[in-house]
Amino acid sequence: MITKTVLGGIVIGGCISASTVAAQSLPGESPVLGPNRVAQEDIENGFLTLQEIRAEGLKIFASPFNALDGYGDGPMNPKDTVLPGGRPTLQNNGTFLRINGLDAQTCMECHSVGSNTTAPFTFAVGGAGGSNNNAIFQPTEIDVTDRADNGYAFFNGRFINPPFLFGSGGVELAAKEMTEELQSLKQQALQQPGTWIRLRAKGVEFGRVRFDEETQEFDTSRVRGIDGDLVVRPFGRKGEFASVRAFDVEALPFHMGMQPVEMVGEGVDDDRDGVINEITVGELSALHIFNTNLEKPTREIPRNASDLADLRAGFAAFVSMGCAECHRPFLDTFRSELTYSFPELEEEPFANAFMSVDLADSPAGFDRNDQGGIRVPLFSDLKRHDMGPELAESFGSELDPLFVTARLWGIADTAPYLHDGRALTLSEAILWHGGEAGSARDEFENASDRTRVQLLGFLRSLRTPVDPASDLLE
Repeated sequence: MITKTVLGGIVIGGCISASTVAAQSLPGESPVLGPNRVAQEDIENGFLTLQEIRAEGLKIFASPFNALDGYGDGPMNPKDTVLPGGRPTLQNNGTFLRINGLDAQTCMECHSVGSNTTAPFTFAVGGAGGSNNNAIFQPTEIDVTDRADNGYAFFNGRFINPPFLFGSGGVELAAKEMTEELQSLKQQALQQPGTWIRLRAKGVEFGRVRFDEETQEFDTSRVRGIDGDLVVRPFGRKGEFASVRAFDVEALPFHMGMQPVEMVGEGVDDDRDGVINEITVGELSALHIFNTNLEKPTREIPRNASDLADLRAGFAAFVSMGCAECHRPFLDTFRSELTYSFPELEEEPFANAFMSVDLADSPAGFDRNDQGGIRVPLFSDLKRHDMGPELAESFGSELDPLFVTARLWGIADTAPYLHDGRALTLSEAILWHGGEAGSARDEFENASDRTRVQLLGFLRSLRTPVDPASDLLE
């Protein structure tokens, strides 16, 4: 079993690191995770029930880490002050940075809004975040007072509004099956050199690929909405992470300076903060399993015949305007069981499985389909699209204008909208659309008032779950 160890004080330029040693030197203080930590072996060998694993995952999700847990970076690394591990802290406080991470003590702080249609907002474990929770990712320049005379406050990083985690197990399963299909098509291209193979998974088009016999490489110049490795990555607004686990491996050190063992190695104090084994493999597995078994969003169906007719008319408008071309109402899977793997192999998404959970039977509560799998009513195609210059970020990446299609389930309860929360209403969110979504935006803008009201009414029927993870809070 991997255990956490607090090492001795760290010397920084002749001074001892205050954040770590102060916590060590106070009688009665201890790490919040405590001495008894979930082990990967216990999960793999079936010694823990799903309920027990989820409870351990909730502990990781909601515990306010302190320096004895390994919270924060160690001494500043003057050679790299951007990446986690050696970032500076505000006013040299040794703990928080806020811009470029070190901005929370728990996952829960940024994922707790179940519905903001109530006052005060309805709390929910795994919910969305308000605008005050936006993550400011890796800026190198912020011109708050517009000294450059741009006419706006310039910012060259990413500004990210936290989404909710509800239903993420179904999203991950659908993405894994899509990757499996695309990898099979890639093998077809290998077996038919020079032939362009159409890339289609769950009805979503990803362009074409061929194997060039002369170069002995895959030609991905016609691949669209996905990386050339043909791995569907539904998590992260840019489509950066194939699984919730992959996302967590990056998020924990960025937001909290909590380094996973599977990232830095067992017994390695990579950030030099005096603590090793900050997040064990077993703890990350528990967090992954907890997140992917949160309840799925719901639909609110009116009983009144007139309201029901308006709802149906709103959905019809949603389809006729072209919104459903990217915001696909559902994806069907062939399996109902989500497998958990370690280590994860993105191009072999079902390899190295150590556990599986039936998402129809688990708290996720997905409906079974007639293909032996589940229906995932996410309103997305899990594909990147160019959203035009108005929404493009200023990170200096080719992905700046590209975003994975936002999942609309639960949208009624989760304003603000868009990747950075700039849209405070649904209408604003639609009107900000550009690029590939420009024609759908124009259809909405030119529609009659009644049609627009009906479409908005349909979107407001897409609700978040009530009391997610309530069985763990009793």
